[in-house]
Amino acid sequence: MQSSATVLVYSDDANTRAQVRLAAGRRPAADVPPVEYIECATLPAVLKALDEGGVDVCVLDGEAAPAGGMGVCRQIKDEIFRCPPVLLLIGRPQDAWLATWSRADAAVTLPVDPVELADTLAALLRSRLAVEA
Repeated sequence: MQSSATVLVYSDDANTRAQVRLAAGRRPAADVPPVEYIECATLPAVLKALDEGGVDVCVLDGEAAPAGGMGVCRQIKDEIFRCPPVLLLIGRPQDAWLATWSRADAAVTLPVDPVELADTLAALLRSRLAVEA
């Protein structure tokens, strides 16, 4: 098993980034490695972190401004070679079709449900780590 996994969390709102970190915790499931977080508040910071490599999963806030997570997701899926899986935070369940449009791998609604977020994040980590193995 990989020694740790890196999760990029993008939101212009520091409280949303904290919600994600606290909900997923240091280890979202027993069968995935411990998680280290990279927090980004702007699109340029997201692109820089992804260009540097080593990101296993992205968690993007669909409600972020000025660059919303849905548009960011679609952009990185187009531009980043072997783009990591993306978990999109959406404002309401009816926005799930927008998550599909953005090519997100999964979506959960805000405010974050800790169990749902941890389970979904763990599933994306498993899929990413299986591909890398």
